Order: sequence, then structure tokens, then C-alpha cells
Amino acid sequence: MQIELDDQQLATQAQAGDRDSLNTLLSRNYQRVFMLCRRMANSEADAHDYCQDALVSIVKGLPRFDGRSSFSTWSYRVATNACLDAIRRNKRVPMPVDQLTVAQTVETQSDGVTIAGDVVDKMFIDEILPAVDDAFRVPLVMREVTGLSYNEIAETLDIPIGTVRSRISRGRKQLSELLGNQKGMNAV
Repeated sequence: MQIELDDQQLATQAQAGDRDSLNTLLSRNYQRVFMLCRRMANSEADAHDYCQDALVSIVKGLPRFDGRSSFSTWSYRVATNACLDAIRRNKRVPMPVDQLTVAQTVETQSDGVTIAGDVVDKMFIDEILPAVDDAFRVPLVMREVTGLSYNEIAETLDIPIGTVRSRISRGRKQLSELLGNQKGMNAV
């Protein structure tokens, strides 16, 4: 009977040079890393490029993984930094809101936060999300897409938890405003 190793154990074995453990570790975490990259990128092609950069950074950084945090938290930090570096390096400019053409409907909760109600809305958010400032988009994606806790986001981005809360709140507000602007444009 073969025992399935957790990410921490796989990371330790990969650090010792076990290529099978490294392949298993990367395969197991690929989808989460790609999802993070997809939400940070302006396009599907960019997301694939960013994901490859992130995986390379994870492999190169693996000797520095010390196990103080979970492997997933550490890999999110590495992937986030790789994506931000790629965005800066490519000097990508988010698509202007007025060029977005996906029709959408928006529901507003009692606290004023705009949420997507169906697949079309989610596709629309994928298209408009790059227009949110990086400082707000990154923690917002980490919270809403990857489901990280505020503490995990603070640890990953190496910022205080109060800053995380503020940036997520401001990101939600900016996203809501962008969605509201687009809704008004579609109504015309």
C-alpha cells in the first residue's frame, strides 16, 4: 500500500533532489497557481506565460522553502510575485473599460458590493478585473478566487492584515464602480 504524501513532505523530498516528488508537487498545485495567474493576467495567453514563470520561480525558490508556512501559502506568494514581475516587465496596460463588450447583469448586496450572478457575469468580471489597480486586485483575487484567509494573504504579500482588509475593500469598491460604469454603458 502506497502512502500519499502531503505537500510539505513532497517539498522536503523535492528539496533533496527527488524529481518525482517535484513533479507530483507541481502537478498537484498547477490548477491553483494557474487560476491565480489567470485572474491577474489580461488574457489567457498571458496567464499561461505567467503560470510558467510562476512554476519556474517555485522550482528555483524551493531550496528557500523552510516550512514555516504551508506550501500552498508559500507557492501563492512566489506565484503572485512572479505574476507582478511579469506584468511590470511586459508593461501591460489593462484593457480600457469602454472597449469591453460583454453584456452583463449585476446584483448589488445590501453592503453595496457588486457580485456576479451567473457565468456571463463571471466572464465579464474576468475581462474587467485587469482594470482594477494591481495593489487592490492581487489581494482581492487571493481572497475571492483562491479562498485564502486574511492572515494567509498578509503572510503571502508580507503586509499587515489591516492593509489586506483595506486593499480588499478598496478593490471591491473599484470593481463595483467599474461594473457600474460598464452597466451604464451597455444600457445606452
